Amino acid sequence: MSAKVRVFVRSPLHVDSVLSLDEEAARHVQVLRLQPGMWLELFNGDDGSYLAQVQHMGRQQVQVHVHSFSPDVASLACRTQLVVGMPANERMDWLVEKATELGVSRITPLMTQRTVLKLQDERALKRQQHWLGIAQSACAQSGRNRVPQIDLPQTWSAWWSQHKPGSDTQQFVLSLQSHARPWRELARTPAAAVCVLSGPEGGLSEEEESLAIANGFVPVSLGAHTLRAETAPLVVLSQLL
Repeated sequence: MSAKVRVFVRSPLHVDSVLSLDEEAARHVQVLRLQPGMWLELFNGDDGSYLAQVQHMGRQQVQVHVHSFSPDVASLACRTQLVVGMPANERMDWLVEKATELGVSRITPLMTQRTVLKLQDERALKRQQHWLGIAQSACAQSGRNRVPQIDLPQTWSAWWSQHKPGSDTQQFVLSLQSHARPWRELARTPAAAVCVLSGPEGGLSEEEESLAIANGFVPVSLGAHTLRAETAPLVVLSQLL
């Protein structure tokens, strides 16, 4: 007996309970044309997943019986936060998806001096929910159970006003400066938590990068080639996790 379909649900999950799936989860199961008696794997962002069996398939409601719980057996090498100047168009979507697959803990989208995409109020909230949905789908596909935290897009100054790193956090800013340290050397001994700051297309401004360095961020280089704004943070994650 194996569950090939993984579905994110928003409600609490309990062993030996009957659950009506929320609207989004039910629609996903209906699209896949699952039938009563079929098995699926449910997760809700906690450290584990639940094996469930479809009991009822209706037009408006899908009911499942939750049978068993499987805790996560692997832990991440470190907690990772990406603080990124948002790349334009669909590149931020791609970054969120791939960073989730690689195990990122938190993504903070920033509006920097060179950020093309500007989001405020309702637009910012809608985009945050859109990215959260992408992260949930990426978790379902990759087998990951804990969904990363996706922050509301915020301005550069707003983020700095509330940024308070823990004592166990190493902080890095991706840099093209000649004196930046090679990331490969630093990645060999990661801390319990890592915060990585990267810019949008065109990078951070000189003023922004100087401020980050003055506040304890170590400038690091990914090599001789200039990577895209959505690619560079993923290189860091792939070596950390």
